[in-house]
Amino acid sequence: DKTVSLRKDLSEMHEWITQAEEEYLERDFEYKTPDELQKAVEELKRAKEEALQKEVKVKLITDSVNNFIAKAPPAAHEALKKELDVLITSYQQLCSRLNGKWKTLEEVWACWRELLSYLDAENKWLNEIELKLKATENIQGGAEEISESLDSLERLMRHPEDNRNQIRELAQTLTDGGILDELINEKLEKFNTRWEELQQEAVRRQKSLEQSIQSAQETDKALRLIQESLAAIDKQLTAYTADRVDAAQVPQEAQ
Repeated sequence: DKTVSLRKDLSEMHEWITQAEEEYLERDFEYKTPDELQKAVEELKRAKEEALQKEVKVKLITDSVNNFIAKAPPAAHEALKKELDVLITSYQQLCSRLNGKWKTLEEVWACWRELLSYLDAENKWLNEIELKLKATENIQGGAEEISESLDSLERLMRHPEDNRNQIRELAQTLTDGGILDELINEKLEKFNTRWEELQQEAVRRQKSLEQSIQSAQETDKALRLIQESLAAIDKQLTAYTADRVDAAQVPQEAQ
């Protein structure tokens, strides 16, 4: 009987839709690791593509039902037409929901990758600060050389806050959704701790370099005064020597 055959096709398609809903839309997903999140994105992509491939079967069932209705007595129309309408609606809703969930998870995955990118950029900057702090740890030289090191450190510290703000916002977006929250909190705590420590050390080093510059300037000034004094004494002694003046004939300090 054609009616039995059509109802069987409708029933099988309904079962597949119900199974897909339970598997991909009603199941609770937990994303605690990046691998789990990436796997979910790939699974939903496959489910979405599989659902789209079922469109051919839905169309065949629709054509078969419509052809049967066109030839069958009116009494057989209503029930089959109703079942077909329910199937088409359910199928379209499934495709829409699968596509929506897949897009959402793709955005979440992109958000996670973007967070990693910003963290990587900021950690590279912190590495530069660390190297700069080590280079200025026991710096030797005059006021000019120390001043150049201070300027170099201060230029490095004039780093925009944009990346750090993005890290904060992206992390908040993900953890609000309960996605990779433990991993993200761990990464952020490590990053923020390192950021604070290096910032504080940089401030201390700046003050230390400023004091070193001041000390070096004072030393340079004292050396200059000594050199000027020695030059004046040398000139005076040279004059005494040229005039063959005896040591006993000159002031005590010249002797």
